[in-house]
Amino acid sequence: MAPTERPFLNAPDPDGAAPAGAVPEALFDLAVNRADAALRGLRPGDPARALAAWHARTRFARRVPLAAVTAALARKPGAPGEWHWTGGLDGGWVAGKAPFP
Repeated sequence: MAPTERPFLNAPDPDGAAPAGAVPEALFDLAVNRADAALRGLRPGDPARALAAWHARTRFARRVPLAAVTAALARKPGAPGEWHWTGGLDGGWVAGKAPFP
């Protein structure tokens, strides 16, 4: 589903929609970890397009800039095993499962 297709609650916004200011650390971590899980599950031919569609459809993720999520995903280690993002915008990848889904 392309980001321009419905159903969306709001129009897709690659910059995110955080009117209250900074994105909370836990919300950013959740967005990166869920985006990673979505891409692993979907295994799309065009990850950027699939990520944009996921971002537009996912209510909480729209509060996080898509570019920041994409940048975090690009830093994921290629080493085998499970990894999760922690630490907000300034965080990084840590080996093991995320503390929450």
